[in-house]
Amino acid sequence: MKESGDQMDSNRNELHELFLDELADIYNAEKQLTKALPRMAKAAQTPELRQAFETHLRETENQIKRLEQAAEALDESLKRKKCKAMEGLLAEGKEILEEQKGSSALDAGLIAAAQKVEHYEIATYGTLCRWAELMGHTEALNLLKQNLAEEKSTDEKLTQVAERTANVQAQS
Repeated sequence: MKESGDQMDSNRNELHELFLDELADIYNAEKQLTKALPRMAKAAQTPELRQAFETHLRETENQIKRLEQAAEALDESLKRKKCKAMEGLLAEGKEILEEQKGSSALDAGLIAAAQKVEHYEIATYGTLCRWAELMGHTEALNLLKQNLAEEKSTDEKLTQVAERTANVQAQS
């Protein structure tokens, strides 16, 4: 049985509202991350990991701008919302930093915490991209795809640093 036009419009509006809510959530998540990345970079023991965090900070700042542009493209404003998931992930990262301070496993722990963050962001941006595509939000989709690509790239870089140095140092 086909949905009536009114039902389809209602579903589209509900999805649009959910999309905006998740956009606001990831916007706050990225803002929280801009405060945590400098601490992570400072704590990193290897120059390679420090550089990865510093590079991702610049990317995150650009991702925030893209999220603002995505909302503008839809003639919407981003709601104020606290991302509890990011808050929890960053609290875990801070705990690892405190517990592993001075340890040869510190960088491995920082990478583990950072990859949890990246995987959360990848999941969120992947969902947002799919919804934007479904609703025909082409400009927002293109901006979100850029953020998704950067998150995936950062995750890969962190894996490489872990495999080349951090995990080896932690084991020795």
